[in-house]
Amino acid sequence: MNAFLNASDKTFEYALTIREAHLDTYGHVNNACYVQMFEEARWELITQNGYGIDRVAGSRRGPVILAMDVKFRREVHNRERVVIRTRVTGYPDKIGWMEQILHNEKGEPACVAKFTFGLFDLDKRVLVAPTEEWKRAIGL
Repeated sequence: MNAFLNASDKTFEYALTIREAHLDTYGHVNNACYVQMFEEARWELITQNGYGIDRVAGSRRGPVILAMDVKFRREVHNRERVVIRTRVTGYPDKIGWMEQILHNEKGEPACVAKFTFGLFDLDKRVLVAPTEEWKRAIGL
């Protein structure tokens, strides 16, 4: 798996290979696996930018998904190499928006997801304004 943040447009790329465990009985990627792969890419993004699980535990603040809209465009097959591109599309206050697109080996969008998210205070159980450290972690 490869991952990097494209500094020119703040798009994070995460590459992975589709495995047998991702497949459903039809032989293509199960819908829940797409969501899981998107989450994996988001954790890789924030971890590489200094806000991994240890930072979440220490600060008692971490990411929370509030809503998602997932559109399936093309089948992805076993052992296919894919790339997930992640970028924040807006974060004006406590609630932000992120887009993640899974591209197949041909570079075509196979799955497009839009997430509403925030930074969650684990002790107070409320959304909090994004800190500078959190903004850096998500590529802002």
